[in-house]
Amino acid sequence: MSETTVPVSSPTTPAAVSAGALTGRARGVRVALRVVQVLLALFYGVASALPKLMAHPTAVESFDRIGWGSGAMYTIGALELAGAIALLVPVLQSVAAIALGALMVGAFIVQVTAFDGQNAATPLILTVPLALIAWTRRAHNGKLLRLLGRR
Repeated sequence: MSETTVPVSSPTTPAAVSAGALTGRARGVRVALRVVQVLLALFYGVASALPKLMAHPTAVESFDRIGWGSGAMYTIGALELAGAIALLVPVLQSVAAIALGALMVGAFIVQVTAFDGQNAATPLILTVPLALIAWTRRAHNGKLLRLLGRR
C-alpha cells in the first residue's frame, strides 16, 4: 500500500475522529500524570528523604525542635523513600500516594503546631497531586489485593 492510499477501514466519520482524538487526549493525560509521579518521587526521594537519612543538620534541628529525635527522623525519611520508590511501581502507585498523603497530613499538623504555620502550605500543596494519583490509579489496588491474596 502506498503512502497516498487511504485504507478502506479508516475512521472518517466525525464520531470516529472524535474517539481518536479522545484516545490521544487520554494518552496525554496519562503521560502528564506519570510525569507528576516521577517528579513527586524525585522530590520525596531526594529533597525530603535523603536529608533525613543522612542526618543533615537542618533535619536534625527540626526534629530536635519537635522533640522527636533521630529515631523519628530516620523512620520518616525511610517512609518517604519507600513511598517515592513505590510511586514508580504500577501496582503500588495508589497505595503509595495514599501513604504519602497521610504523611503530609501529619506534616501539616506538625508545621501548624510546632513551627507556627511556617511552611504549612507545602504539605497541603503536595497532597493535591497525591490525591489525584491515588484516585486515578485506584484500579491497581484490586491487582495488589489479588497478589496478596495468593499467599
